[in-house]
Amino acid sequence: MAVNKGYSATSRTLHWTMALLLISMLFLGLSMVQSLAVWQVEAVALHKSFGFLALLLVVVRLINKAFSVTPALPNELPAIQRLAASITHLGLYIAMILMPLSGWLMQNADGRVIQVFGLFTLPNLVDADIKYFAFFRELHGITAWLFLVMIFMHISAALYHGLIKQDGVMSKMLSGK
Repeated sequence: MAVNKGYSATSRTLHWTMALLLISMLFLGLSMVQSLAVWQVEAVALHKSFGFLALLLVVVRLINKAFSVTPALPNELPAIQRLAASITHLGLYIAMILMPLSGWLMQNADGRVIQVFGLFTLPNLVDADIKYFAFFRELHGITAWLFLVMIFMHISAALYHGLIKQDGVMSKMLSGK
């Protein structure tokens, strides 16, 4: 039986596509709340559409994860680092789901609909209610900051393994080997 040493091409493609999408979305979202520029209306519309795309991609990613083999971490990795990796990955997945859902719910609670690239409208999940809006807006903002911290931790750990430890952890997601 062959030992899986790296991530599949599908897993790597989903990882890097979502990394680019989510980091772009986070920075776009942060810039939107700081600006009243003329581009903000279009940016918000794109943010909503790409947010829905991110939600679809995380569902695809979770399905792919369920049917794929995840490469093992190096045996010499201390238990605390294994635990930190597990917690961070779980947190990243939670944030990948919570960010678009809280944004969708926030928009619905504000009485707004979400048009996805002008192709279709998402259904309203909650009725308009200022208290719900405030809750989901706060949740969306807090999750964004926690998401950024977890992304920073994830990238830092990958660079540590790739550049300092050179233990193959990073190359499994770069080349699948």
